[in-house]
Formats: sequence, structure tokens, C-alpha cells
Amino acid sequence: MKTKPIQFFAAPLLAMALLMGNNLQVGAQGKAKRFVLTENKQEKRVDVTVEGKPFTSYVYPDVLKKPVLYPIRTARGNFITRGWPMDPRPGERVDHPHHVGLWFNFGDVNGHDFWNNSNDTGSHKGPFGTIRHTRVNKMTNGDAKAELEVSSEWQKPDGTALIKEDTKYVFCGEGDTRIIDRITTLTALKEDVLFKDNKEGVIAIRLARELEHPSTKPEVFTDASGKATPVPVMNNEGVTGNYRSSEGKNGDDVWGTRGKWVNLTGVVGNEPVSVVLMDNPQNIGFPTYWHARGYGLFAANPFGQKVMSDGKEELNYKLPAGKSVTFRHRVVIQSGSSLTDEQVNAQYQKFTGKK
Repeated sequence: MKTKPIQFFAAPLLAMALLMGNNLQVGAQGKAKRFVLTENKQEKRVDVTVEGKPFTSYVYPDVLKKPVLYPIRTARGNFITRGWPMDPRPGERVDHPHHVGLWFNFGDVNGHDFWNNSNDTGSHKGPFGTIRHTRVNKMTNGDAKAELEVSSEWQKPDGTALIKEDTKYVFCGEGDTRIIDRITTLTALKEDVLFKDNKEGVIAIRLARELEHPSTKPEVFTDASGKATPVPVMNNEGVTGNYRSSEGKNGDDVWGTRGKWVNLTGVVGNEPVSVVLMDNPQNIGFPTYWHARGYGLFAANPFGQKVMSDGKEELNYKLPAGKSVTFRHRVVIQSGSSLTDEQVNAQYQKFTGKK
């Protein structure tokens, strides 16, 4: 599937990269804070800088159909996220236009598809849900971390809200390590909400080309509604990614297996990196199933049990009207080296208090 790139976003990204070097917030003692959030309501974004350098942005233009963190950089400034369709880069894949940055949604919520919605849905059947940002609730800057609290609504096609989402992002890290915590609370509003088992979910990152697995043959991936998306073999020059799970699974063998975490290693711009996505024992369906594809989709999905267990398990999680459920996830981005299992487990223990 090919669509035109979303051109409007490239200019703000370039401006952000040029201007953020001077974007330091000075505290009462005259010392610049390390982590700074800057809201731009007109451009529908909150930019995150570390020591004046761009790290990521919380963006919510209507064209995206959901809020995302985009782009995401290493401590040394290299992108771990794909540019297309927002800000295309040479040699990238142009499939799955709904894969942008880091996001949280699901493919079957009371029969509505929140995953595949984009400006080019192709032959996806819908009906499509949209996650609308409603407000920034709180922004806190600091030397150790910055915190961003936002609210959204998961809406049906007619604008009726099914779910209220309250999300807290925590941005922190020292040296060559950057960490993003996403704490997401979903509250069912006037009706019970069913998350019917579906492989399209839940927290996901679409990766830069360098962090994909090398292509060995063309693939066709089919979603829950039967929509097939061809993924061709591409030039593998500079493509170095490899998944490894907490359970010792590697590469494409990670897909459809459970694990506490998955560590993606590779090289971006001559910089070895690790990108680790962590589940939490407090989450529904722990340890999560992994919807991790070699073409660059890196996702944790506790609601995909029927598909990923080949029918041996089924969850079909129901959230009663007025009730809430909270998910906790962490992304660790390590620059300059590939983290070992022992190092990831040490980071995981910091996140969860458990080995």
C-alpha cells in the first residue's frame, strides 16, 4: 500500500531540530533543567528536550487518528522510529500508514477498529474508531525527569466516546540511556467495553529501517479482517535489527510468544543501540504476547491471546461501564552499546521491583 507522505509535519520537525538547542528552562537557582516540556497548541504537540536537545514529541494532529510520540531519538540524536508517512527518509518502507512513532490502541473494541485507522485505510473494513486528544492536564520539568499528563477519548465514527483515556508519560535517563514510561488508564463510559481477542495491539513502536530484520523473502501479512499487506524484500544494506525476548527467543521466533520484555538490538548511524519494551506484572494478561515483526513493528499485545496461542487461550477482556484498568509499560533506549540479558533484567527490576 502506497500513500502520499504527510508533508505538513516535516517543517515543524525541522524547525524543532534547529531551535531546540536553545530550549532550556532555567530554574530558580539559574541552572537549566535537564528535562523540559514545551507545549505548542497551534501545532498540536508537546516537545520533549534533554539538555536542550530534542528527544521526542507528543503529537496529536487530527490526521493521525490517535496521539503518538514521534519521532523518538537516542541520546546521541539518531532516530529509532520510522519517518514515513510523516517525514519520509530514503530507503524506508511505505506500508501500514497507521504505524507512526509510539502509540497505544487496539483492533477490536466493541467491534470498532482503532488500530488500522488512518487517512488511507485501503480495504480495511472498519468501522474505525478514533482516539481524540482532549487536553494536556499537567506538565512538570526537572533535572531527573519530566512528566506529561494528558487525556483522550476513544470515539466511535459518530463521535460518541466509548472510553476515557488518562495517560502519564515519564521521561528520564542518565548518560547514554533514555527511558519513557507510559502509564495508561482506560475508563469505560456509558457502556461495557469488550476488547475482543485480536492480534492488532496494543502498545507499539514502528522502527527505523536500520532496526528492522534483514529481508530474506517477500511476505504477506493479513489482519483480523482478512486484509493482506504485501511486504517486499528490500535492500538490506545497513539493516541490523534483532529481537531477543526474556524467554530466550530470537528474531522472528519472538512473534506470538509470551515474555516480560523484548530487547531489540541493532546499529543506527554507526551507533549500536538497544530498544527494550517492558511489560509489567500489574498489567492484564501478564506476561504479554509479542506482536513483533521483522519489518519494523514492535508491539506488546495482552489481548491477542486467541490468535497467538493458536486457539489454546482466549481472554476477551470486558471492562464494565464506569470501571477502569491501568497499563504500565517502559521503553529503554540505550545508545552506544547493545544491552545484555543481565543488563536488561537489571533495568526490568528497577521498573517493576521484580526479577
